[in-house]
Amino acid sequence: MEEGEVPRQPPKPLPALDEQSVAKANEAIAIRPKRGRLTLLSRRIYNALLYHSQRQGVDEPVYKLALSELIGDARFNSNNTELLKSHLRDMQATTIEWSTSGTGLKRWVSSQLLGTVTIEEQGRGRPCTITWRYPEEIRERLVKPHQYTRVLLEISGQMRSYPAAVLYEIGARYLTSPSRLSMREDVLWWAAVLTGRSDITEVDYRFLKRDVISKALAEIEALCEDFSLELIEHKRGRRIEEIQFRVVPKLQQRLGVPDDPSRNVFDLELVGKLIALGLKQDEAQDLYATTDEGQLRGTLEHVEQRLRSQTLPALKSPAAYFKDALKKGYAGVKGASEPPATTALPAPPQGRPKAALGGEDRMHRIRELWENDRMQKAKALYLEMPEAMQAEVRSRFEADRLAQIAAPIARAWRRDGPASRIAATTFHRWLAQVTWPEEPSDRVLLDFALAQGVAGM
Repeated sequence: MEEGEVPRQPPKPLPALDEQSVAKANEAIAIRPKRGRLTLLSRRIYNALLYHSQRQGVDEPVYKLALSELIGDARFNSNNTELLKSHLRDMQATTIEWSTSGTGLKRWVSSQLLGTVTIEEQGRGRPCTITWRYPEEIRERLVKPHQYTRVLLEISGQMRSYPAAVLYEIGARYLTSPSRLSMREDVLWWAAVLTGRSDITEVDYRFLKRDVISKALAEIEALCEDFSLELIEHKRGRRIEEIQFRVVPKLQQRLGVPDDPSRNVFDLELVGKLIALGLKQDEAQDLYATTDEGQLRGTLEHVEQRLRSQTLPALKSPAAYFKDALKKGYAGVKGASEPPATTALPAPPQGRPKAALGGEDRMHRIRELWENDRMQKAKALYLEMPEAMQAEVRSRFEADRLAQIAAPIARAWRRDGPASRIAATTFHRWLAQVTWPEEPSDRVLLDFALAQGVAGM
């Protein structure tokens, strides 16, 4: 600690390591990049690196780990080291600011988020390793923080978007605060923090709320068992200039509102449209939770156009047609309707080349879609099993996996089994892995993309 610096509260013991939780310094949660852009994968990788740093201890100047272990803990699902390197570069190009104050002393530090990183590929038959450092000025604050938020890697890894991952950590930070109110900042600040972008100079709040905030809040509601978030808007005249969030514990919600099976915890409009086609509510919610949202919207628009057609025969079952169209990727083939634009924030300045999906990013995206498809197949396989076989599979899951997952997910499993929203994803992912343990080659992934008609691939 610097001379004269007074911590706001005594240091808390670090959480148990077997839950794979990271004690993340509060200053490292709401990161506003000064240049470049952070992604969901960047955040997952950073949390995994920090988790292993804390296991190895604050006295270590350099941290070292088998690359395969990092990839697993970050839910990276790829052995492509070039893609991993690109995300590591993003973190090295991101700065973090620390402000502390004490008697007669104010101290501000601006530093890199991550220091030197080395990946050593030692040849066939020998494991690849990764070593990394943190800037010396903030290493102790990151690895042994005085004020931190406990982030569970399992739950953080289930978030499907960068804004939801940020809001999950912010919610976890303020869950134990007396007011349960997050920081109050202007709209531009929140736009940069929730998107991980540094090039935003102006924001239309209507689009930010519709395309970023509302979707992230729905995702938190669906995947986080401990709390949900409510948006609070602060106006000056008619203009909304600042916002913040209120953290609402789920237990408080259950005490105040009786359980209602029709209560929709997803994007009400989108899931409602799926139900209107004839899908059952649980089926519509499961599709929303496990399928790329752009694909869902594009397929839904395709089906709606088909229903409006005056020249084609009437559909006997719009729900069945929708599921078939989603499976075959009708929304991604030529002539199908394109999903609505989801970017509401300003594009990069004129003159800068438009960013396109690189080969590594494209393969990673295909891999994610392939994983989702395999999870859906595992779920269908489980539902087709006789009851005795289902019980055997559940027992095997509990013996093999339950002790390794985060406590909130384990509690959800013990309470609701595969019917739990938060535990079902973990169960179906495990079932897919034990049923089809072979890793797909690039050729298999490309064949999958072509068969599905994945847009932009």
